[in-house]
Amino acid sequence: MKTADALNSYEVRLGFFQKNPALAAAFDKPDLTFEQSFQQFNREALRLTLPDPKKNNSLTAAIGLELTYEKGVDGVTIVNGLIDYAIAQEREKISADMDVIINNRIRELDNKITAARALYAIEKTSKIALLLEADSIKRAQLEDELKALRVELKTRRTNRIAELSEAIQIATSLGIKRPTTPSLLGDAEGGKAVNVVHTEVTNQQAPLYFLGTDALLAEKAALLRRVSDDFSEPRIAQINRSLQLLRANREVEVLKARTDEDNFLKDTGAMHKEMVRLKNLDVDLARLQLASIDRQAVEPSGPIKPKRLLIIASGILGGLLIGVIFVLLRFLVAPRHHLVVEAQPLIDTLDQPGKAAVALSSRV
Repeated sequence: MKTADALNSYEVRLGFFQKNPALAAAFDKPDLTFEQSFQQFNREALRLTLPDPKKNNSLTAAIGLELTYEKGVDGVTIVNGLIDYAIAQEREKISADMDVIINNRIRELDNKITAARALYAIEKTSKIALLLEADSIKRAQLEDELKALRVELKTRRTNRIAELSEAIQIATSLGIKRPTTPSLLGDAEGGKAVNVVHTEVTNQQAPLYFLGTDALLAEKAALLRRVSDDFSEPRIAQINRSLQLLRANREVEVLKARTDEDNFLKDTGAMHKEMVRLKNLDVDLARLQLASIDRQAVEPSGPIKPKRLLIIASGILGGLLIGVIFVLLRFLVAPRHHLVVEAQPLIDTLDQPGKAAVALSSRV
C-alpha cells in the first residue's frame, strides 16, 4: 500500500516535523541534535501496525499508526497531521508521476511528428528533383528531335534545289517552258493542229522537267529565299508546344509554394489531436482518495504508564520476596549449636550394687 509506505517512510516523517517545528518539541532533547532526537523518537515512539498477511479479509485490511508520548505533548495533532501529510505527499508524488508520463508521451508524439516532417521534406525534395530531372530529360529529347528534324528539312531543301536545277537544265534543252506531258510534247513535235483531248492514266510520276522552266525556276527561287523549313513539318510545331510547356513545371511550383506542410503529413492528424488533448489535460487529484481514514486519533482516556496498581502490587510482592530471601540467607550463614555427651561411670555400691549410672551434661 502506497499510503502505508509513506507513513512508514523516514523521510516523510522527518519532513512533517521539519514543516511543523512546533510539534518537534515532543522529541527535542538539548543534548542531541535535531536529527538524533528524531531518530530516537521515530524508533521508540512511532509504530505502524499492518494487517496480518495470512488473513485475506478485506474487512480487516487496515493499517494503524500509534504514538507513545509524554504528558503535555499534543499527540493527537501529531498523528492526524502526519497521516494527512503522508497522504498529501503521496498525492503529490502521483501528480508528479502523471506529469512525467504525460510529458514523456507529449515528447514522444513531438518526436514522431518531427520525424514525419523530416521524412516529408525528404520526400518532397526527392519528388521535386525527380520531376525536374524528368523535365530536363524530356526537354533534351525534344530539342534533339527538333535539331534532327531541322537538319533533315534542310537536307531535303538542298536536295530539292539540286533536283530543280537539274530539271531546269533538261527543260531548257527540250524547250519546255510550261507544264506539259510526254504525249502533248510528242504531238507538238509532229506539227498537228487538231483539237484533241488527252486523258492519261499512269502509275508513274512524270519527271520534273515536264513542269517547264517557268515553274521550276519559280520553285527554285522560293527555296533559295527560304530562311526556315519549320513550317513544312507539323511535328516541329508539336515539339515547340511541348518545349513551351516544359519551361515551367506547375507541380514543382505548387510543392515549393506550400507553407503549412503539416497538413500534408501522413498519419499525423491523430498525433496532433492527442498532443492537444494531453496539453489541455487538467487532472484534479485533490478528490483522489488514496486512503479512507476510518477513525481519527483522539485523546486517550488515561495514560498507559505508569500503572499505579501494578507498581504497588509489584512492590509488595518484591518486598516479600526480598524478605524471604534475606531470612533464608541469614539462616544459612548464621553459626550452628552442637551437643556434646560426656559419660561418667558412677558406682553406687550402696543403693544398687552392680549397675553403672551415666550422667549427661551439655556443652556448647
